[in-house]
Amino acid sequence: RLRLHDGKLVKDRRFHLRTYPNCFVAKELTDWLIEHKEAPDRETGIRLMQKLMDHYIIHHVCDEHSDYKDAKLLYRFRKDDGTFPLSKDVKVFMRGQSLYEKLVSVEESILKVREENSVKYQRTFLGSEMIDWLIQEGEVENRQEAVELGRALLEHGIIQHVSNRHHFFDSDILYHFWVNFRRRRRLTELLNENSSRALSESPDSPFCLRKLNPDPGNTSFLSVQTNKEIKVVSAVRRSSITSLSGNSNAYFSAPPTLVFPPVAECNPKSVLKRPVTNEELLSPGAPYVKKTLTIVGDAVGWGFVVRGGRPCHIQAVDPGGPAAAAGMKVCQFVFSVNGVYVLHLDYQTISSLIMTGPRTLVMEVMEAIE
Repeated sequence: RLRLHDGKLVKDRRFHLRTYPNCFVAKELTDWLIEHKEAPDRETGIRLMQKLMDHYIIHHVCDEHSDYKDAKLLYRFRKDDGTFPLSKDVKVFMRGQSLYEKLVSVEESILKVREENSVKYQRTFLGSEMIDWLIQEGEVENRQEAVELGRALLEHGIIQHVSNRHHFFDSDILYHFWVNFRRRRRLTELLNENSSRALSESPDSPFCLRKLNPDPGNTSFLSVQTNKEIKVVSAVRRSSITSLSGNSNAYFSAPPTLVFPPVAECNPKSVLKRPVTNEELLSPGAPYVKKTLTIVGDAVGWGFVVRGGRPCHIQAVDPGGPAAAAGMKVCQFVFSVNGVYVLHLDYQTISSLIMTGPRTLVMEVMEAIE
């Protein structure tokens, strides 16, 4: 956008007796992309601009076209006419970029090359150092506000603990900027954003707002295929719908599990924003509170799903079930079941422990402090 302004491709233009400020001609822009090696050909240039339209970065000046046409039509950057949607995610990302630019432009910056466990890391800082700097520069009013900002930056993949084992704390733990905002980028990177592998291997790319997620293979629901006929055996206490296999006409009598039927969505993503370790949960001063829940199972179970492992977390809670009534919420971590410490166990083992126990379930969970 800034380069197009500098090159005078973005300017006020008159069409049908009306002046449209800060706009560009699509055909001229496609020419510019090829000339400046931002796109190898016109087809790729059109795809790139369509990406920008799909992400509400540019639009047709009258919103008469939802697609990008390589023609003498006028388009405009939403940031130039005040229609760019500043969501919470975008605001966090822009705040991270602003802080990064401020940090790298000052002498004696806290961002340094540091070594931990014989590995060198770029753009690193200590958590307490960052908090001191944020307060000193007037970016935040107090240390609590600084911790909240650091946590938001980490959850959006902008900063990261160097070995990805801790959330952001006011301590001497070492973090680094995961995004290098000053790396020269090409628009063609936009075309790789749907590839999870490309994304994970290209942490410098800022085009996609990336929230960290744990390994999906360890957190997803059992699959319920919508083209299958499902029979629920309601006479079995603690029954559930689970995954089906075989031919399309099969009926399935589900074994007892913890899910309250019916499952509304197939294979939803984990509810956790990022992986959490036992060390983090049990760290002194960690922002988690332990709660004890007493859940009396009804005819179909307790009404929740537990997933993950070491530690396990609550993936879903039936709003009308016994667990919800006892105060269970998604994202809580399972600390103990009927007096048995379970932070080191996987969800299959914990599920078995619950299923073979009494109908009245006593669970200790750890919940993040808001």
